Amino acid sequence: MAETEHKRRVRYKGTHPRTFEEKYKEHQPEKYADTIAKVISKGSTPAGMHISIMVSEILENLRIQPGEKGLDCTFGYGGHSSKMLEQLQGNGHLYALDIDPIEIVKTTERLRKAGYGEDILTVIQENFANIDQVAEKYGPFDFLMADLGVSSMQIDNPARGFSYKLEGPLDLRLNPESGVSAAERLREITKEEFEGMLIENSDEPYAAEIAEEVFKGFRRGQKIETTTQLAEAIERALKFLPDNKEKKDIVKKTCQRTFQALRIDVNSEFEVLDAFLTKLPGVLAPGGRAAILTFHSGEDRLVKKAFRQYYKEGIFSEISKEVIRPSAEECRQNGRARSTKLRWAVRA
Repeated sequence: MAETEHKRRVRYKGTHPRTFEEKYKEHQPEKYADTIAKVISKGSTPAGMHISIMVSEILENLRIQPGEKGLDCTFGYGGHSSKMLEQLQGNGHLYALDIDPIEIVKTTERLRKAGYGEDILTVIQENFANIDQVAEKYGPFDFLMADLGVSSMQIDNPARGFSYKLEGPLDLRLNPESGVSAAERLREITKEEFEGMLIENSDEPYAAEIAEEVFKGFRRGQKIETTTQLAEAIERALKFLPDNKEKKDIVKKTCQRTFQALRIDVNSEFEVLDAFLTKLPGVLAPGGRAAILTFHSGEDRLVKKAFRQYYKEGIFSEISKEVIRPSAEECRQNGRARSTKLRWAVRA
């Protein structure tokens, strides 16, 4: 019998691990529960994990009963799915979708180990724009939820290229096996198209300056292949701002908005959301409940408009009259919850 090769943990400089790869304890939550609890208590998200947002509010509005059939349109780390499965109490079925080929395997394995077998949980690698195809085979659904945010596992992993804070390839694709990366996208559009993308996808006030700086660099033969190179270009574009204590925060927020705009574009997020909302009523059973989490104004506007239209037409019997926000306590414990908005609806 061949011996299993012993793997040393990743070595790191200093007394504490700093990079994503070095945080070996955070990557093993089942083994280092104390470390995980300590990181979360400080308001941070452990490396390789995702803390689900507004769980209690979602469950309150989905009103899940044992024996029902549900759909989690954005499986992610499985936090919302696991709580919905608890509500089923072993009786009923949950279908879960995700397009990320990397994380879907990890999450499925984690929930299988937690005791959720194929008799109660079916996981499908599919874009939630295609919920009609899923419903045709497995629906209609008594409850449904969609979390439109990017998972922390994707943001914090430098190899995925989602964060301006971490050096990595400028990728930003939710499914790195499909489509073009953000770096490739920048090479195939014009300066005017990039400026329009920044305005439309993130209401970027410095869109003209950023587009001018990026394409001036391209004309000089400079490349933007990494997250750091784009962040540096943004900083150069804002060099005209006064050097005061506010400048650092402006640069930070501009980087966040620029990366958001590119991510929305390379993943066709608005088009996907539009397709999802168009098909949503058709996949819900009579009395079926839907809950959607959004993370920026563009998404929320689309959801609010669709819900109100369906309510006006009598397709939805109830909708949330006002947007629901996470509690102050949740925002303190998880900074990534601050921009979250929840809307719910009930099928007539």
